[in-house]
Amino acid sequence: MIVGYLVLMVCVLVGVAFLTLLERKVLGYIQIRKGPNKLGIMGLAQPFSDAVKLFVKEQTFPSMSNFFPYYLSPIFMLFISLILWSVIPLGFGLFSLEMGVLFFLCCLSLGVYPMMGAGWASNCKYSLLGSLRAVAQTISYEVSLALVLLSYILLVEGFNFMSFCEFQEYIWFFWLSIPLSMVWFSSCLAEMNRTPFDFAEGESELVSGFNTEYSSGGFVLIFMAEYTSILFMSGVSIVLFMGGSMVGVSFCSKLVLVSFIFIWVRGTLPRLRYDKLMYMAWKSFLPLALNYLIFFIGMKTIFLGWL
Repeated sequence: MIVGYLVLMVCVLVGVAFLTLLERKVLGYIQIRKGPNKLGIMGLAQPFSDAVKLFVKEQTFPSMSNFFPYYLSPIFMLFISLILWSVIPLGFGLFSLEMGVLFFLCCLSLGVYPMMGAGWASNCKYSLLGSLRAVAQTISYEVSLALVLLSYILLVEGFNFMSFCEFQEYIWFFWLSIPLSMVWFSSCLAEMNRTPFDFAEGESELVSGFNTEYSSGGFVLIFMAEYTSILFMSGVSIVLFMGGSMVGVSFCSKLVLVSFIFIWVRGTLPRLRYDKLMYMAWKSFLPLALNYLIFFIGMKTIFLGWL
């Protein structure tokens, strides 16, 4: 099981490398240019070139920073992103956690701390502001994510992600509640600080947000954690809304499709205003998710009464 998990981690990290290439290619074509196409065939060796370049760069250390939180935050961030993959029911001898949904929510909440630590320990006003924005945004959208999950937990009556796959053998949950799936997708974008919710890294105001003071290895770890989270949230979205088998070409195709939509949104939509972002979380997504939850509870009660 442990060997299988290590193989999965290697596959995820290679997937992250090629996700960055896909993003640069897609953004290039959206902006009517080519993107990276020199290294290897059609630029396929570009991710490895980028990795070598980033890791051999000089490691700077701000003299006024808090040493241990500054260095440990990126490591902890990547660790959380990788440990989350244990909840995806991929089969072939890997974990199948009975309380997978609760473990997922716990790890998602833990992701706030390294972000906060990185911003605070850098002792830089831009980093601190970026981390405060990111923490407020993440905590706000976790509420709507949890409520959406709760609605489907009521339907499947279990916390194991495998139950979601089994219940969608004949019809996807996506078709049962399209608005709820849209809320989930938007909340995922906000949770990972992706465009149009990238306030933690608003270049026009905060330089690069909470990772302003990081270079070389620290920057790479934060970067890898973000893209690992994109792949993971794509996988969770497939489990929740597209069901089916988690092994084989169909799962990989869905994963690439959802990841492509994440990138497509980045190339299409401009950044929102921060107050609009918080308004949308508390006055749009939260009431919608609550209403759906009450609706599912009502329907469940009616059907159980008939039975």
